[in-house]
Amino acid sequence: MLAYIIRRLIGAVILLFVVSLVTFAIFFLVPRIAGASVDDLASRYVGKTADATTTHAMAEKLGFTDPLWEQYGRFVKAIFAGADYSTGPTTVHCPAPCFGYSFITQNPVWPDLVDRMGVTISLAIGASILWLFFGVATGVVSALRRGTVFDRAAMGVALAGVSLPIFFTGLLSLTIFSYGLGWTAPGGSYVNFGDNPIRWAGALILPWITLAFLNAAGYARLTRATMLETMNEDFIRTARAKGLSEGNVVVKHGLRAVLTPILTIFGLDLGILLGGAVLTESTYSLPGIGKYAVDAIVNNDLPKVLGVTLVGAFFIIVANLIVDLLYAVVDPRVRYS
Repeated sequence: MLAYIIRRLIGAVILLFVVSLVTFAIFFLVPRIAGASVDDLASRYVGKTADATTTHAMAEKLGFTDPLWEQYGRFVKAIFAGADYSTGPTTVHCPAPCFGYSFITQNPVWPDLVDRMGVTISLAIGASILWLFFGVATGVVSALRRGTVFDRAAMGVALAGVSLPIFFTGLLSLTIFSYGLGWTAPGGSYVNFGDNPIRWAGALILPWITLAFLNAAGYARLTRATMLETMNEDFIRTARAKGLSEGNVVVKHGLRAVLTPILTIFGLDLGILLGGAVLTESTYSLPGIGKYAVDAIVNNDLPKVLGVTLVGAFFIIVANLIVDLLYAVVDPRVRYS
């Protein structure tokens, strides 16, 4: 087991390196292949309103005229050792980890991401607990009561949850529960947990439910399908033949086997959300990483987009690593050589 953990850690580090290389190529190599000039690349750092002279000067200061391998070396070095950026008459230092410096807002990217990470983590953790509990519970009950009214109603609601986009259900929920009935806080009402825990939960309860409704629907359908298949396996019949209660059969044998695919997609979903719930944060005006990325795209602020991409990739890789290590805990049939 220890050898497997070491191999997975080494693999995660290698994968992070590959992701950084691919990300750099997407933002700096692919545009050149498509015909973009160094001035076109520099325009993404200075914004849409800069003139041609300013843009060309920035391209030279950023080293876009240097070979790509030198640019990638500076890019990686900045993450671990920081970097200095010239903003005209002065030079600013971007401390490590430096994921870039925004010349539009005159701020390093990493501190901005740290400030917004608490919002995204709060949204992701709260919503994931809701959709994991209600999605799996609904799927199990539907599988055990196959063909009943509850099963048909639950799968109908799950189908609606999968089909409806988050910006539709989010705006509809805001219209009804926030601006219509006044039961929940309106969009843009987020406060930090340390400032006021009650207002923090009140501002996130509707985004939690909306996001959980979308994901719980998929978990319910997957759990139901996997549970129906598992309950017909030979080891389930053997457990029943031994005289075990139906509750023990369902929980200790059936559900434990079902949790393996659930754990797989849960790790992916949670990792993606920690990298930024773009639609949910934009719909509810939550100042998280997702909305930060949208604002950066609108303002043509490339360093911010690049930073969000790398942070999102990091969360996904770490989530997959944790999922792999938890397989042996969830399913005893899993053995690592």
